[in-house]
Formats: sequence, C-alpha cells, structure tokens
Amino acid sequence: MANLIEIRDLFKIYDVGGEPVHALDGVSLSISSGEFVAIMGSSGSGKSTMLNILGCLDVPTRGSYLLDGVETASRSAAELAHIRNRKLGFVFQNFNLLPRTSALENVELPDLYMGRLSARERRRRAMELLDRVGLGGRESHTPAQLSGGQQQRVAIARALMNGPPVLFADEPTGNLDTKSSIEIMNLFTELSRDGITVVMVTHEDDIASYALRHIVMRDGKVMRDDRGEGGRKSQEDVSRLVKEALS
Repeated sequence: MANLIEIRDLFKIYDVGGEPVHALDGVSLSISSGEFVAIMGSSGSGKSTMLNILGCLDVPTRGSYLLDGVETASRSAAELAHIRNRKLGFVFQNFNLLPRTSALENVELPDLYMGRLSARERRRRAMELLDRVGLGGRESHTPAQLSGGQQQRVAIARALMNGPPVLFADEPTGNLDTKSSIEIMNLFTELSRDGITVVMVTHEDDIASYALRHIVMRDGKVMRDDRGEGGRKSQEDVSRLVKEALS
C-alpha cells in the first residue's frame, strides 16, 4: 500500500514562560492507505498535537509532513483549509452537530462550503451516507431527537461527505455507552476495509483494540509502533503493549 501520510523529523515547540516545551520531539512515521491506526498515550504525551498537525489544523515548528504526496508544513492557513476540505474528515468526541438542523442538513454541510455538487446531487449523496451509517429514515431528525450513538453516526456521515481518503477521530466514543461504542468502532472497521484511512486518538484500551496498528506516545516521542501483524489485538494485549512502551 502507498504511504498516504508521511512525516519526517517533526517538531512542535511551544514557549511556556520563556522555556521551550517539545510537544512533538523529532517524530517520524508513515501511514498507508486503508490503515486503521490508534494513537495512544497519557495527557501531555503529544497525541493531540500529532492529530492536529496530521489534520492540518496546526503546523509544525520544523520537519516535513506529506499528505498524499503534498508537503503541508509550509502551507498558508487558506491552503490548509482547502486541503482539509478536500482530503480530510473529522469526528469529535462531542459530535459538533448543528442543534436546530436535521441529520440530512448536517451531513450536507461540507459540500455547502465546497459547492461541488448541485442541490439534488448533494441531497442524494447525504441520503446515501446516512444509509451507509445505518440511519436511513432518520434524515429529518434533529440531534436532540437522536441518541448519542446516532449523533456520532451523523457526524461520521458528515465527515465522509466530500469523499476524503483520511478520517481523523478524536476520542470518538468518549461520550457513548458501551453498546454505541461497539457500533461506532465496527463502523470505523468497515470504513477501513473499504479503503479509508482511519487515524484515531484514544486513551481507552478496549477502543484501541479495534485498530490494527497502535502508536504509543510519551513526551512528544513515539515509544512504540506496533502494526499488529497477527490481526486485531485483544484489550489485554493492547494494555500490555502500552504498559511496556511507557515503562
């Protein structure tokens, strides 16, 4: 598989009280098309900074980040926004849906910004995506009329609206019960099998076990990068991997 994401010697340094703090400290890694990757680590490990840079929401202090062959590290804010809209989808812990807007209209939003489809084509694609995430027939419901798991499904459909090759998920099950969490993770697994690259930040071992690759971070460095050649790991295996990486 081709490398969709490639970062080399990446640093993110903040000035805190006149002292440099290395949120990322010389990180290098690559992620191939269709991989399902979990980025793990304790608070302050650098995993959220990593996700922000991979998602073109921030830029590194120095180093190289190629997304689908395009160098992003030196791009302007406008150029990064264009890349995000065309190549990246985002799923957040708090869903970030418009509260007074229907599920269908929430899913349509990314193309309203891009303006690539006609109104009829946009509605058709949004309906197809709601069907894909198991919400056919709920398109007229507002977020208040949907469960947490259903709201996250709407958010996933919205993230897929512009057909991005990469889906970033930041603690996507943090506000969900166990049943809904399993359903969402099974959906991510299906999307990965369909060729979409899924990069997820999580601190939960059971959620990370759905990913086939586990990147463990501490103090801005990658301490362990396990590609899981034997397939999906159990929660116990993931717990052991994280403990070994951070010991």
